[in-house]
Amino acid sequence: MAWSDIFPGTILGLREGLEAFLIIGIMMKYLEKSGRGELKSAVKIGMFAGVGGSILMGLLLWGATMLLAGSGDNVGKLWESIASIVGLVLLSTFIFWMMKHGKTVVADVQDQVDAKVSRTGVMGLAIVVVLREGVEISLFAFSSVDERAYVIGILIGVIISAALAYLIFLSLVKINISALFTITLAYLVLQAGYLLGYSVHEFLSAMKGLGRIASDSPLLIKAFTFQDTVLDHKSGALGVFFNIVLGWYSRPEWIQLILHYGYVILMFLIWRKTVSRLARKNAEATGAAPSQ
Repeated sequence: MAWSDIFPGTILGLREGLEAFLIIGIMMKYLEKSGRGELKSAVKIGMFAGVGGSILMGLLLWGATMLLAGSGDNVGKLWESIASIVGLVLLSTFIFWMMKHGKTVVADVQDQVDAKVSRTGVMGLAIVVVLREGVEISLFAFSSVDERAYVIGILIGVIISAALAYLIFLSLVKINISALFTITLAYLVLQAGYLLGYSVHEFLSAMKGLGRIASDSPLLIKAFTFQDTVLDHKSGALGVFFNIVLGWYSRPEWIQLILHYGYVILMFLIWRKTVSRLARKNAEATGAAPSQ
């Protein structure tokens, strides 16, 4: 097992784990500063419950994939296509949340804690925070080529993210949380586009295998192909890197390419519009001119 096989999972675990642990850390620190330290134990319970739910989600996806794979390769591909679309919907809802709250994540998390100040409330909030990230990890992991290497990478990434989040809240590491969430949001948009493209590709492949689409169908025409080159997204040195960072796919069908990058462009446009709208709203509230 090469490091290049583990690296994608490590990046995923680091990114998603850091988001979850930072938000949990914000909750814990705010409860302590606001004189409600007795509720910190509820946050911890919610965090561990979210981790357990995430593991359960991963096992269910893995079990369903193994079960359906036994029914034939085409059925397995169809399942992965449908599950990827479900994952895309879940991921998109989180993207929209981050568009609205990424710049003010600390204050917004504190507001949510205030709104759910009971023991049950903060526990539920912690469960949702961790489970949301865990579901994303599970969905990306099950669609990976080498699931074993991906899971090992995820564990490494989550451990690193937990240690880094701990150092951040001990003030041993300085980080701009708002900037971090902005970078993460851009990454999520790119990966969500890749997930959509992957779903389309698996669907077309399944339909071809089941005889529902002819092998010479225009739907199967490749926009380009870099298979077995340095840009191959599975094995090429640059291709693997671009796949991890940008959601690059090296041999897409035209419809896959259009939907993949159409989604990415649309989301970035919505993000820009959302930022502008929030800036105007803030300017109106403060009586200042919005920055350009």
